[in-house]
Amino acid sequence: MQEKIREILAELGENPERQGLLKTPERVAKALRTMTGGYRMSLKEVINGALFDEDRKDMVILKNIDFFSLCEHHLLPFFGKCHIGYLPNGKIIGLSKLARVTEMFARRLQVQERLTQEIAETIEEVLHPRGVAVVMEAEHLCMQMRGVEKQNSIAVTSSMLGAFRENYATREEFMQLIRNRV
Repeated sequence: MQEKIREILAELGENPERQGLLKTPERVAKALRTMTGGYRMSLKEVINGALFDEDRKDMVILKNIDFFSLCEHHLLPFFGKCHIGYLPNGKIIGLSKLARVTEMFARRLQVQERLTQEIAETIEEVLHPRGVAVVMEAEHLCMQMRGVEKQNSIAVTSSMLGAFRENYATREEFMQLIRNRV
């Protein structure tokens, strides 16, 4: 990977042997491995047994989960907040695991639409809850730095499964709770 990065630097018109660029290929390779670490994570490792039998029926929400990802079209970052809610059905999950599932999928080459859906479907698969809701809000540097160059745009995506899709009042309660500054 480092040799290819040196070639890219030269192709851009730079001198890869210049003092400031000598270690750039190594640093870029390390950064890319970190930013795509989700490919080397497994759901079993992420969950790590943190599922618990619990007879809860009320909504569980973890909001404002920071995430960073790379747009698969331009390899530029997009980042923002993820909000996850679910309606337990005999099981709950350790709250940190919701953030870890988000991280696992965000640390891959992504589009926000698929990222949102992957998180929701994974929580549904692991917990079998009565419903799952995921809303993601993100800034995309591929829109801000190039192309349309719109600095203040925020992309919002959602995936609503089960009761969140079927019941307007449940969906609205979730949306209201993630909007509130508690």
